[in-house]
Amino acid sequence: MALKWTSKGLSDLARLNDFLAPVNPAAAARVVQALTTAPAGLRANPRIGERLEEFDPREVRRILIGNYEMRYEIRGGIIYILRIWHTREER
Repeated sequence: MALKWTSKGLSDLARLNDFLAPVNPAAAARVVQALTTAPAGLRANPRIGERLEEFDPREVRRILIGNYEMRYEIRGGIIYILRIWHTREER
């Protein structure tokens, strides 16, 4: 399966980096690295994440990467990374 980032997913990644980098640049780099490499595993197991029924009939799922939630959608043989946020953020 192909993997594509949405503009909101990319802006979430930049927002998280911008929040962490001034306080701890090394931690920001580690978080961004973990969040950008984790979706590669979805190619082999795209349905490993928990399905979010509130988005039916779309197939939107979520996985946790450390303290971060990543939402993605499987559509037409493509995995779209939709959103990312820290689990302590109010969403």
